[in-house]
Amino acid sequence: MVALRLKSMVKSMFGFSVNKSVLSTILLASVFSVSQVSAAADTQVRAKKSSVKKSSVTQVSSSKVKKNVKRNKQVALASKSKKTIKSKKVVRTAAIVNDGPSTGDAVGLKQSKDALSLASNAAFVVDQDSSAVLFEKNAEVSLPIASITKLMTSLIVVEAKQDLDEVIEITTDDLDREKGTGSRLAIGAKLSRADLLHIALMSSENRAASALGRSYPGGLPAFVAAMNAKAKQLGMHDTHYVDSSGLSSKNVASARDLVKLINAAYQYPIIREYSTDTKYVVNPKGKRLLEYGTTNHLVEKSDWNIGLQKTGYIAEAGRCLVMQAIIEGRAVVMVFLDSKGKYSRLADASRVKKLIQGMRPQA
Repeated sequence: MVALRLKSMVKSMFGFSVNKSVLSTILLASVFSVSQVSAAADTQVRAKKSSVKKSSVTQVSSSKVKKNVKRNKQVALASKSKKTIKSKKVVRTAAIVNDGPSTGDAVGLKQSKDALSLASNAAFVVDQDSSAVLFEKNAEVSLPIASITKLMTSLIVVEAKQDLDEVIEITTDDLDREKGTGSRLAIGAKLSRADLLHIALMSSENRAASALGRSYPGGLPAFVAAMNAKAKQLGMHDTHYVDSSGLSSKNVASARDLVKLINAAYQYPIIREYSTDTKYVVNPKGKRLLEYGTTNHLVEKSDWNIGLQKTGYIAEAGRCLVMQAIIEGRAVVMVFLDSKGKYSRLADASRVKKLIQGMRPQA
């Protein structure tokens, strides 16, 4: 039946008849062609299914790879972050311990030797009552004094009898343009003059010291002039001031001169109290509460009896420390300038203390 239909189709398409042999060949070819087409179609379907499956597997695999890569990156970043933090900590510690060359080093004071092997390039220790010299090292050399300057700042404020309850606002004029240091006192913070004096002496707060000088009648220039006039009055001939904070290396004095400043400042109970306090909380109007601490941890030690103190540091000055203390019942004034290392000035003070403990007061 199929053959007859095929024969009829060939005749209608080509206009001639075909015999049975040719017809059989055509029929077989047709069947083979159909089977080939069917097989090809099946192959395409299988290939498509395989491709879909492979694509799905590839997508899953790719997704896993991406997740693994992401996780590996996170691990690598975390590891790098830890290394960076650790590295930064090391750098910070090194920066604290290894101070750079100071003015004293530059003029050769580092080569000076002394009986106590002090880390300070200059030192001067006297009996406060008799003025007897107990120890000295380069005491006449004028050096940068950093925040020891704030002792003179406090003396000018107290002797001018300025209103300690007056509220003073921190302004952009109090920003440190000398060294670029920061401060916890934000611009716009308002504190009483007493609070500013307190944290300037106890915690060496630079913006507080700047505001004290700026709020003086005539402003900072008049305040600095008063500082230099007071130094001259006290007989501090190796001393000169240019600001109220001590950030400038042009604030200079000799260790011998600073004993005179300490004795003058010691006459005022408020300076003694504020400089030796260990903690203090201020409440800047419109700002959050701020707790400050002392920069001299010797005042917290029970084996020290300190009546007045001040620390200081800038690179040119090194680590500085001045104190009045009672040692073996003896009032002693000690000055240490240009020490290296964060705690070396405190160690120098302890060395001098042991020296004095081994002495007998002169009759």
